[in-house]
Amino acid sequence: MEINDICKCEVCGNIVVVADVGGGELTCCGQKMTKLTPEIKEEGGAKHIPIISKVEDGINVKLGEVPHPMEEDHYIKFIILTDGEQTYRVNLKPGDAPEATFKVTGDAADYKACAYCNKHGLWPSA
Repeated sequence: MEINDICKCEVCGNIVVVADVGGGELTCCGQKMTKLTPEIKEEGGAKHIPIISKVEDGINVKLGEVPHPMEEDHYIKFIILTDGEQTYRVNLKPGDAPEATFKVTGDAADYKACAYCNKHGLWPSA
């Protein structure tokens, strides 16, 4: 495990972001949690790959060149932004816009982002 690894319980759906590595095994519902690995395939990327840009209020992360659906059965659950030292997260729900603006300083190039789609998993910024 590493800091900011994301794990999911395949039984109940709990999702955990690792804040500190202690050396143990993450379990939930009596089973080992699955470490989510970012998707790097092109299929679906137009709707899932986070696009990072500098805006007046900070850094904006928008999902895909084509807006991602935000419906009850298919939506982005959260967006995470990191500069390697600090980590920021916004939780989303159906009906929200598939984007978030983080009130941080710096250039867009200083940050990486990932987003979690409830159907298609974890997607990193390019």
